Amino acid sequence: MTAVTARQSRLGPDFARLWTANAVSNLGDGVTMVAGPLLVASITDDPAAVAAAALAPQLPWLLLALVSGALVDRLDRRRLVVTVNLARGAVLGALAVAVLTGVAGVPLICLAFFLTGVGETLADTASAALLPSVVPAEQLERANSRLFATFVLGNQFAAKPLGAYLFVLGTALPFAVDAATFGLAALLVALLRWRPVPPAEPTPDGGARRSLRADVAAGLHALWSVPVLRALAICIAVMNVAFCAAFAAFVLYARQRLGLGDVGYGVLLTASALGGLAGTALATRLRARFGTPALLRAGLLVEVGLQLVLATTRQPWVAGAALAVWGVHTMVWGVLVVSLRQRLVPDRLRGRVAGVYALADLGGAAVGTALGGLLAQTTGAITAPFWAAAGALTVLTVAVWRRLAVASG
Repeated sequence: MTAVTARQSRLGPDFARLWTANAVSNLGDGVTMVAGPLLVASITDDPAAVAAAALAPQLPWLLLALVSGALVDRLDRRRLVVTVNLARGAVLGALAVAVLTGVAGVPLICLAFFLTGVGETLADTASAALLPSVVPAEQLERANSRLFATFVLGNQFAAKPLGAYLFVLGTALPFAVDAATFGLAALLVALLRWRPVPPAEPTPDGGARRSLRADVAAGLHALWSVPVLRALAICIAVMNVAFCAAFAAFVLYARQRLGLGDVGYGVLLTASALGGLAGTALATRLRARFGTPALLRAGLLVEVGLQLVLATTRQPWVAGAALAVWGVHTMVWGVLVVSLRQRLVPDRLRGRVAGVYALADLGGAAVGTALGGLLAQTTGAITAPFWAAAGALTVLTVAVWRRLAVASG
């Protein structure tokens, strides 16, 4: 290996700091994700209260994704991540104190989760926009694969048993631990080398700064004016509507269609997480072997195939295998799309374009969840959402197949 190749193969100390910061904050997020519903359920058995606590951290993505993206492009991204993580740590520390002293009611819990969700829209968007200035362009897939892997390991595997265990030890403990993870993440990001703030875009009249509304509009235009980015935003929106509609009542499907109990249902969900972990390890190699366009097209076929398999099978192992393959696809798709977007979008627009894409992503998920329960209830057939999703995804695949041929960067 030559000296130049060796340098190119290393992601560098700044990436190591950013990576570790993401890992510890993802672990903390996962702990709170598990402990939050347990805390609310210990206060009340009202399903609406539990649902409200689950919705609270998601709502800011629907309300503020575009604004957060515009702010990320205006501010020093490193300082923004540090400040937001410190603020999130303070909020969760205050929640831990409130739980410990017995004054934490459902409204206070929901407010705390909403505020941490607001911080997440800023910190996650800024962190993604910061990555291309931390690693070389040719290493983006590798860097994003590692970030996705730590999310799967920390947020989806380690955090679930840890969050429940900490809650058993002390109801305030999970939130105190999450507060500490945000403090550590802030320290790690603060150690990154300073990078300049993206230059402000001039206004038509020669002013120094456009309005926030104009900045948001510029982000929408920047994504929509690039055909492949437009196609990918449409893809993620439709894919999430279809998937979340089909999976809105998945626990009932697992019981009634596959005959699984609670443990079997948990194992079934774990299959997709294991597939996702494998996908993060394979993404870079698969791109080198097949290229981005072929993998994105294959991903659409996997989406259709998953829905068809779940609509027709009664065998748990078949459903689990399909979910594992789908898990591989989701991580490969995510790594490729994020890396492609980071290459194609100018630095001064990365936050806003990421915000638009996040809105399509999470907006589609919210719409799909609402439609899925309604569809299953209206038709009376537990497999109806899967058939509907397969049809919608087939139409999507035909519509965007050619547009994905130029998905390279």
